Amino acid sequence: MSSRHRTPVESRRYVPAPGEASDVELMPAGDVTDGVVRVGGTIRRPHQPQSLAVAAFLDWLEDAGFDAAPRFLGRDPEGRDVLTFLPGRCAGPVPEAWAQSEELLVSVAQLLRRLHTASAGFVPAAHPFPPRPGRQKAADAAGLVCHLDVTPQNVVVRDGRAAGLVDFDLAGPTTAFKDSFNTAMHWVPLRDPADAWAGWEGADPFRRLRIFADAYGWDEDERRRLPVFGVEAAAVSYERMQHNARALGGGWARMWDDGVGGMIRRRGDWLAANAGAIVAALTAEGRP
Repeated sequence: MSSRHRTPVESRRYVPAPGEASDVELMPAGDVTDGVVRVGGTIRRPHQPQSLAVAAFLDWLEDAGFDAAPRFLGRDPEGRDVLTFLPGRCAGPVPEAWAQSEELLVSVAQLLRRLHTASAGFVPAAHPFPPRPGRQKAADAAGLVCHLDVTPQNVVVRDGRAAGLVDFDLAGPTTAFKDSFNTAMHWVPLRDPADAWAGWEGADPFRRLRIFADAYGWDEDERRRLPVFGVEAAAVSYERMQHNARALGGGWARMWDDGVGGMIRRRGDWLAANAGAIVAALTAEGRP
């Protein structure tokens, strides 16, 4: 539907189809948002401060021809956000063995690049994204609206390839490099080996990072500055997680209590200790 004929997101209402409520499934709880359910061919999510900004972003993506994101349908009689359901499978909290596929890793990077291309030009003027707490970096002020939470749990997979992105709760203005680094951080993954997921102990982070970088298309400068960027990002992430745990509680507090702060610090230390090996793996220095 063209934006010229679409009801503004703030006044869009979803009218349930007859019998739709008889087909309900509780969806896996996210780190932060609880109470998400599938009802028929839709997803119902609690309305949040960023909901209208996300809805406008999803409208933009639809108009840009990006078919791998949900569509915002409006709010239901209970006040929940209603989005289209993307069929497929997502990884669990501890990603299964199939999520280690290098073909899947390539497709995640390519899908993210498609998202960034489709996002270009979107300005959240009518419904700005809420500001992020904690220390800000200059790059945070950049204007490209990105997903910022492309974890294995938020990628819909079909036939072994990334086919969709869900859970845009953390979306907001940033840079393509920040979003792509964040995605690689989750999918390589970039973390201290002590924090490896069960069954992922044998994954080669240097090989997987190079595969991701080539598939997404990082340039030489991005490849060389990744370790320093990652160390700085870990410091910012630590501050934000700590702030959110104290100020917002809920899922943020649960993650903090489960030790996410220590894991973030260990990731920063690992990136710093392996900076040379990372740059070598990403550049001609690491080629046979």
